[in-house]
Amino acid sequence: MGVIDFIFPKKCLECGKEGKYICEDCIMKVGPGGPNSIWRYQGVVRKAIIALKYKFATEIADELVSYINLPPSHNCLVPIPSHWYRQNIRGFNQAELLGEKLAVKMGWKFLPNLLVKTHPTPPQVGLKGTPRRQNLRGVFAVSPNILVSQYPSIILFDDVLTTGSTLKEASKVLKEAGVKKLWCLTIAR
Repeated sequence: MGVIDFIFPKKCLECGKEGKYICEDCIMKVGPGGPNSIWRYQGVVRKAIIALKYKFATEIADELVSYINLPPSHNCLVPIPSHWYRQNIRGFNQAELLGEKLAVKMGWKFLPNLLVKTHPTPPQVGLKGTPRRQNLRGVFAVSPNILVSQYPSIILFDDVLTTGSTLKEASKVLKEAGVKKLWCLTIAR
């Protein structure tokens, strides 16, 4: 335990128990998120993602990923990119941060530069269905420096699945570029 942890001990974001931001009791209360998501966007998972994205608590990513167990495979993980402007303001891309930690844990190849966001978009928060889709139309592109065909199996990764618009638009671009096997995965839904 470091000096900072001694003076300001970590507490579970949900129940307040000291030791970690995400305690085992609280993570076990969060239900599964369905076929493409690890958890439901509720309880300690929701609070952890909000703290990660908006309070810049990047060490929470380690704790979230520590609770994930997926079968090993020969997949490559591609995070949903942020536009460079938004990433510079926040200081990081949460999908890239979580995705890299997950890829390392699972032994997957990590490809953060395969997909790029070509121009900034207004935040998706608060938008529903059609406005979300319109907001993202034509915003993703495959990096011209990477040959997609050398990666036969790709997991497209994001932090939260709401309407699926982001993953759908990014998937379309990857398939048009020649990706044969593509799965989508999110932390929460």
